[in-house]
Amino acid sequence: MSPTSLVEPEWLRTLSERQPKAAELLSRSTEEQRRLGYFHTLREICQQPATWLRTSALMQSKAASIRPALAGIASLTLTGSGSSEYAGDCVRQPLQNELGVLTQAIGGGALLAHGSKALPPRRPGLMVSIARSGDSPESAGALAVMLKTEPGIHHLVLTCNEAGSLARTYRNDPRVVVVTLPEETNDQGLVMTSSFTNLVLAARFLGLSTNPDGYGGVCETLSRIAARLLEEHLGAFARIGKEPFKRALFLGSGARFGAARESSLKMLEMTAGRVTTMSETYLGVRHGPMSYVHEDTLVVCFLSSDPTLRRYESDLLREFDQKELGLLKVIIGEDVPADLVREGDVVIECKGLAKLGDDNSPVIDVIAGQLLAFFRCLEEGLRPDSPSEDGVISRVVQTFALHLPQE
Repeated sequence: MSPTSLVEPEWLRTLSERQPKAAELLSRSTEEQRRLGYFHTLREICQQPATWLRTSALMQSKAASIRPALAGIASLTLTGSGSSEYAGDCVRQPLQNELGVLTQAIGGGALLAHGSKALPPRRPGLMVSIARSGDSPESAGALAVMLKTEPGIHHLVLTCNEAGSLARTYRNDPRVVVVTLPEETNDQGLVMTSSFTNLVLAARFLGLSTNPDGYGGVCETLSRIAARLLEEHLGAFARIGKEPFKRALFLGSGARFGAARESSLKMLEMTAGRVTTMSETYLGVRHGPMSYVHEDTLVVCFLSSDPTLRRYESDLLREFDQKELGLLKVIIGEDVPADLVREGDVVIECKGLAKLGDDNSPVIDVIAGQLLAFFRCLEEGLRPDSPSEDGVISRVVQTFALHLPQE
């Protein structure tokens, strides 16, 4: 499947030809897919390889307006709420290393609650607001507070919604650079899927803005890997979704821990809490969280390509096997050692991932998490486009009172 064909009608046919489960889902009429509640989410997951190429081209075209915002900064803050905060987690470490400045990922709620106290102290700084819709209360609220109280902070908005509050309010504000991603990234399903990975790649550009060709090459390679993942493994994720797990643990190191946090949230959201979830680092799980892993626990392992990290991670997975912990492991990586795989485990081989390195791997990990959550959602009899049947959560967080700092 060519990545560039994914949002065109032929990608549906190609995917169906190679994956019987895709054929089953996509052969139903549009009306039936909407009735069963997966029309949007399935397409938004599968369109990601193509949308990444469009986001790559867009970010490269915006380099001239973004570079001045990065010039001379002493700190970088990535902020968002929920999945948008985890998008910042996925890029925080590589951006800090590439830009050589203190970099933090901070929830929008923390900025509302604590104001400047939540920010790194070094000035001048850049705050990057990450948002799908840009309409959640924290999005505009946190930016408004910082503009009012922090003259030493410059601002960049990355959003998927041109009509959202963030984009509309600050599009012409000279203190703010606004970048709106391609329209198709503004997911219509309840949970963030293609919006998440595209926002990650948009933020990832900040560390490679002086090497746009290198950035473009990374996005093209990721697009190919993701397309192969869908073609070769979608059916495996469908089978895993039918396994009798009631808990899920997602493990990752470094930037890939951000992917573990996002994947954990996806499973929780798309099963309406019927599957309880946890995310942890490999080295952190021994300090109490290992007690979470019961016989009904799915263990999802984002396996590092860094030799030192892989040794630590492999030691933990062997310990899990020795202690007979978990229902089964799903291991996502490249050249997964055979001795890490016990009977019933599933290996998702992603050729080319090691060459890209862990800093660029989270978007691939997250697709795996999305597919696991999607198929478990269907197995639970829920609708992926709107799994929260009682309306406990919604696509855009409902308005709540903002208690802004007093004069």
